Amino acid sequence: MITDSAVCGESNAMTSLVAEMVGDQAEEWDRRSRLPMALVRELAGRGMLCAQVPARYGGLGLTAAAGGAFTAGVGGLCSSLRSLMTSQGMAAWTIEKLGGAAQREARLPELAGGRLAAVAFSEPAAGSDLSAIETRIRAEGDTVVIEGRKIWITGAAYADLLVVFGRLGDGAAAVLVPASAPGVRVERVPDPLGCRAAGHADVHLDSVRLPADSVLQRTGGSVELLVTSPLTYGRLSVAWGCVGILRACLNTATDHARSRTQFGKPLADHQLIARHLAELLVGEQVATRTCEHASRCWDAGLPETATAAVLAKHVGAVNAVQGAAAAVQILGSAGARDGQAVARAYRDAKLMEIIEGSNEICQLILARHALTVPR
Repeated sequence: MITDSAVCGESNAMTSLVAEMVGDQAEEWDRRSRLPMALVRELAGRGMLCAQVPARYGGLGLTAAAGGAFTAGVGGLCSSLRSLMTSQGMAAWTIEKLGGAAQREARLPELAGGRLAAVAFSEPAAGSDLSAIETRIRAEGDTVVIEGRKIWITGAAYADLLVVFGRLGDGAAAVLVPASAPGVRVERVPDPLGCRAAGHADVHLDSVRLPADSVLQRTGGSVELLVTSPLTYGRLSVAWGCVGILRACLNTATDHARSRTQFGKPLADHQLIARHLAELLVGEQVATRTCEHASRCWDAGLPETATAAVLAKHVGAVNAVQGAAAAVQILGSAGARDGQAVARAYRDAKLMEIIEGSNEICQLILARHALTVPR
């Protein structure tokens, strides 16, 4: 049994290693909208971009609790890098959950050993409403042909492999598409608001022909049912990333409030500034507790895991936006310029209210859950 102290020790050691590798470069990566491929490949090769892949497939085998704590640590350093962890982890989890034995044994060691992957859900007409997915996966003999367009796919600009969701016959399926396959064109999203270095890209799939065994075996049924498990992983990962944003903002804001003097006393001694700090702390603590609860549900295999992940993602995103805004307010002009960590956090946090289920979608899911809870 992994104890809380073991979880903390394991995630802290990994976070410290990443912190050494990132150093003070996150701002420069953000401005250039690029992560260094050498760093990305090294982290992928260590299994750290999908740290929950089981050890039997060559992964680190972290629990959701340990993986979440590590994700928060990286999220506090660089949200773009954390976004790649979310993308790679979702891809690995999709293969583990939906792939057959041979597919898991072939693909998971690749993702835990250095190959990069992205998951392609959203389309021009299918954002929050994934039931509107139009990408087609057509069987032709011992091959399949994929036609469609995916947009705003995190990590796609770096990916070797794309896990593409689409329609197959009367149902839905996920297919493993090499980014280098003929007919695949990856086009970077120019100037995204936040997570600028996360490799957001549109993916064009023009008559992409692949072997039939590229389709994950455990597929079929509705799109909504098929995407629930990968989205649950992604939502929990994003939620933990929001905890990292909040902790970074809290650390920056408290340091500034201690050292900056106005009207003859430190900013921290001004009550309205103290209120901002208190609300930042509350936001970080509430987000952390909802993430911890969702991770415990995941590790225990509880049926409420999906709802707990939605709650954690919603609470984390809302508090990250409010916390980053408070941090910018506390720093004033020092925080209101590109290149300042809290300004980057402010932009990154806003994306968290949109990706993996917007605030509005999360609220609708939680409202439906509230209506089904026995009284």
